Amino acid sequence: MGNQMDRLSHLSYAEVPTVDPVGGSDAAEGPRIGVSYIFTSDDDELEDGAEKDPNQEEKAHDQRDEVQCAVYNRDECIYEKSSSLESYSPEVLLNRCAAGDLVEFVTTGQYPHWAVYVGDFQVVHLHRAEVKNSYLTEASQGRRCRVVNELYKFKPLCADMVVQNAMEQVGLKDRELSWRNSECFAAWCRFGKREFKMGGEIRIGKQPYRLKIYMSDKTSHVLEFQSLEDMIMEKRRNDHLGRRAMMQELMLLCTDINCVSHNKH
Repeated sequence: MGNQMDRLSHLSYAEVPTVDPVGGSDAAEGPRIGVSYIFTSDDDELEDGAEKDPNQEEKAHDQRDEVQCAVYNRDECIYEKSSSLESYSPEVLLNRCAAGDLVEFVTTGQYPHWAVYVGDFQVVHLHRAEVKNSYLTEASQGRRCRVVNELYKFKPLCADMVVQNAMEQVGLKDRELSWRNSECFAAWCRFGKREFKMGGEIRIGKQPYRLKIYMSDKTSHVLEFQSLEDMIMEKRRNDHLGRRAMMQELMLLCTDINCVSHNKH
């Protein structure tokens, strides 16, 4: 029942076709959907209620089911994810990590989990409403992982500052937290941008962020958001669903509001 309610609330809450009020240069791309969210919990906690055994068998990860997308702040691309990202076992990734790297743990059917590698085989990550310092192999919980420094296009802080940002937050929990999820926390540590924090941007009705979801080689679908935080929540929800389920949902949604995907440029 909970999953049904989540789906219904997502499809009905503040999703309406939007039109550029000034008739900008993107008008020919077709209608978009503006989305706004109000969330109070870390979406990593929605995976399931049980702790994982770090020694369990490696979980399945279908690279073909990953959602390819790009994010724009007005006309500037600030994030891009393709299907070419390779993942590794935690033991292999340890030989590829450097202090200050962003690490993403992935498995099919779960939200991706982000962490900051701080050296000595350890990461700092936001997990179950607490910032924790864990061994990378323990934090993986059987998931494959990869370094994702290049997904966000912002200029990173120096490695020492990234590690310092992460370590200074260890032990924060619940109401002390300033981040919705592990991705916002890890990205804030690396880039230092307030937009990754809860309430880091004032919502004034404009929707400067565009999430372009690539549905095929020739078509894409665009969602618009008032804040980077809102966009990340939707992007992570799509990652959780997987490409096939996400495309089915988008097709149903577009049918309901007579929305047509536009050609990919």
